[in-house]
Amino acid sequence: MISAVSLWAWRIAPRNPVLPSLVAVALLAASGTGFVALAPNRLVSGRPIPLLQAAPPSVGAALAICGVLLFAAGFAAPRRALHYAAAVVAGTALLTVLAGAGHAAAMEAAAASGLARVSLGAGFWVLFGCAALALVDALQRAEANAAVRLCAIALAAASFVVMARSGVFEALSLAREYRIRRDTLGGDLVRHVELVAAAIGPAVLVGVPLALAALRRPRFETPLFAVLNLLQTVPSIALFGLLIVPLSALAIAVPALGALGVGGVGPAPAIIALVVYALLPVARSTLAGIAGVSPAAVDAARGIGMTRRQVFWFVQVPLASPVLLAGLRVVTVQTIGLAVVAALIGAGGLGTLVFQGLGQYAADLVLLGALPAIGLALAADFLLRLLAAAVQRRYAP
Repeated sequence: MISAVSLWAWRIAPRNPVLPSLVAVALLAASGTGFVALAPNRLVSGRPIPLLQAAPPSVGAALAICGVLLFAAGFAAPRRALHYAAAVVAGTALLTVLAGAGHAAAMEAAAASGLARVSLGAGFWVLFGCAALALVDALQRAEANAAVRLCAIALAAASFVVMARSGVFEALSLAREYRIRRDTLGGDLVRHVELVAAAIGPAVLVGVPLALAALRRPRFETPLFAVLNLLQTVPSIALFGLLIVPLSALAIAVPALGALGVGGVGPAPAIIALVVYALLPVARSTLAGIAGVSPAAVDAARGIGMTRRQVFWFVQVPLASPVLLAGLRVVTVQTIGLAVVAALIGAGGLGTLVFQGLGQYAADLVLLGALPAIGLALAADFLLRLLAAAVQRRYAP
């Protein structure tokens, strides 16, 4: 009896439990949370409106069909064609959620006053996240190569642009905030990228030599990483504040530095703080990568007459490059996030919009700054993963 029950349970168990779980979470979100929120003005919290009440019936029907298909795919025998089909369905659900939010906002805004604002609700974000995770899971299980993944991203981005240009999102409060700040958003985005690049470069130039010194002199490793770990524990806002007084004094004492932009506020203290936070992951990944190179490969290189420098550049660095790129990926994503906080000391960037929104109690203005920062982090993570995978294939034994 127990064996029969166990066999029956095994047969009905999902082959891919991720998809049924995501569908269940999406169903709960669609029925129990607001898909959009309607507020009388920009500063007041909105009233949540469920998906079936806010969006057109066609949106709910399309999402239901996608959910049933994804749920069924979780119980089907795993095949590559099935995973690609699940990816298509998940992508369709993703775009349907976006289009549904735009149409729901248009319907609610048409029946409200001119000052009313329609914001994206918790239900939207849960549905969007579940569809995106289902898409990523399907592509991973299908072992899609870089070209396929790039095509999927390009298709999703192109579809979003087409919907945006056709006016699907015009009634959303987030779109209104974008129209107001369209002229300055590009500059904030460029400044954010500049802060990240200006921090990562010096962090690599300082962190790599420190790691190599610790590798050659093991006694130096413990105090080095003790200091770097201690610096990592200092809150970012506190570190920004601690740099104000010494840099202000330095700018006064050396007017040439002040003329270059060095001061207690602005990009200078932000870049210094970001470099400090980036040193630990850079040094740690460098030490782990170089130390992880096979001693046999190093001995073979020395045996054919390579100098110490040649062994380092032509053997150790190429073989350690996957680990080094993984560390660079962590540093880049971390720095993109920390650069948002740098707006508190006048460094600019996307954090300016975030803190303006917090000061005005305008959630959509916060999103206008946060979403591009998240997009930058995801793009950097994706590109560096692709680069690391390509390097690993190049130097795989």
